[in-house]
Amino acid sequence: MRELSSQYQEQSFVKQTTRHQKIIDLVYKNGYVSTEDFVEHFKVSPQTIRRDLNELADANKIRRHHGGATTPLSSINTAYNTRKAMQLTEKDSIAEALVKYIPNGATLFIDIGTTPESIARELAKTHKNLQIVTNNINAAFILMGNEDFKVILAGGEVRNKDGGIVGEATLDFIKQFRLDFGILGISGIDYDGSLLDFDYHEVRVKKAIIENSRSVYLAVDHTKFGRNAMVKLGNIAEIDMLITNRPPPKEITTLLKAHKIPFEVVPKER
Repeated sequence: MRELSSQYQEQSFVKQTTRHQKIIDLVYKNGYVSTEDFVEHFKVSPQTIRRDLNELADANKIRRHHGGATTPLSSINTAYNTRKAMQLTEKDSIAEALVKYIPNGATLFIDIGTTPESIARELAKTHKNLQIVTNNINAAFILMGNEDFKVILAGGEVRNKDGGIVGEATLDFIKQFRLDFGILGISGIDYDGSLLDFDYHEVRVKKAIIENSRSVYLAVDHTKFGRNAMVKLGNIAEIDMLITNRPPPKEITTLLKAHKIPFEVVPKER
């Protein structure tokens, strides 16, 4: 009996160790993962996952948050190609919902990021007579396929890693315009409403887009809630609408309601 008990304990430890490593891998791949997603992925109880997350947080291997976990590092973003493949269905659903608020004939900024690129793709399929300023080469390439669009590409330093254009020249270029809409992506939204990103130069351009747009729409999938990043670009109070694929955490929902900012949660099945 003692031998059987010892074998069971050893098997249980191996399973836990394997699960811990997989939890770490998922967090570093996605940036933020909810407790609900962990439970569904590993087919274990919420209590088991909470215990795992607490142990990993104590070892400084992840950062524990209400309802989930994120990376302990605030200085390193996930690689662009990895981000592009993450939450694809969710980003497309968010894009489909957001473009309904953009009328034909509007002027707009489109920001750097994989979600803004999904929005550019949806706009190119559905809209006419848009005038678009962007510092996102990938978005510009998508948009130029629609002959009804006038696409203005910002000048500046092109980042090899993601096709984003940043720098002083980009900032000066963006400040020349005053457009109807600014469509932003973001790396993280902290529970106090802080909008966070990883690149100081990119953040300065995002701020210019906010300042020079009559309405600012923030498009984020649920993995951005509570995600850590090192540069603060502003507060959620500065946006005019948020569109996401799952209800925000209660702290963020409270802030949205306090500032009377509408938000839309797209259905899981569209």
